[in-house]
Amino acid sequence: MIEVKNINKSFGDTQILFDVSAKFETGKVNLIIGGSGQGKSVLTKCIVGLHEVDTGHVVYDDRDFSEMERKDRKLIRQEIGMLFQGSALFDSLTVLENVMFPLKMFTKMSREEREERAHFCLNRVDIINKDNLLPAEASGGMQKRIAIARAIAMNPKYLFCDEPNSGLDPKTSIMIDNLIQEITYEYNMTTVVITHDMNSVLEIGDHIIFINKGRNWWQGNKESIMKTDNKEVVDFVYASKFMRNLREKFVNS
Repeated sequence: MIEVKNINKSFGDTQILFDVSAKFETGKVNLIIGGSGQGKSVLTKCIVGLHEVDTGHVVYDDRDFSEMERKDRKLIRQEIGMLFQGSALFDSLTVLENVMFPLKMFTKMSREEREERAHFCLNRVDIINKDNLLPAEASGGMQKRIAIARAIAMNPKYLFCDEPNSGLDPKTSIMIDNLIQEITYEYNMTTVVITHDMNSVLEIGDHIIFINKGRNWWQGNKESIMKTDNKEVVDFVYASKFMRNLREKFVNS
């Protein structure tokens, strides 16, 4: 579990996060949602240590990340897998080399051991016999799956996904959602997903945190978000006529 306690963060005279507290539960897909500029990305960067909090604490399984020295933080960072919005694959590296990259950087595995682990992760995301393919030769959906394979190569305890469905068609988005959910349950990871995709919210939202004006405005699961009367949540999630009609049917059922 990851817990943030009373986090405040400012840049210059502009405060972005206001006393944010939240828990991200192990073995569940935890979603962070909210409008643009409301503090989602800043919160996530504070959690992984890309931004230092002004006050408050970030705790990984009873380990206070905020109070650690750099060398101790490095150990926790090695337990974190990251899936970036644009996949962030290395263009000059093959599929296999991309997945092996963190193993080469952070482990003492032999070349044979790295290849074995990379193949295991690629097989897990249903990519077979594509070792020598370059990222530019792969579809957007395949690039996301390669990036997921790389993110789980180090067998992380914690997985962070930034807009994993960005730029994907609806069918591929569902496939990526299902894959994230499957590996979360299978490996009992603490998964944190930043998303604007309402299908993701309603399909895989085990625990949902809605950030508004830099505050933890609402939290619940995919069932409770369908019935909430929180005005800001309703305005955000059910902005489209289709979503409003869906909510009305759910509430009245």
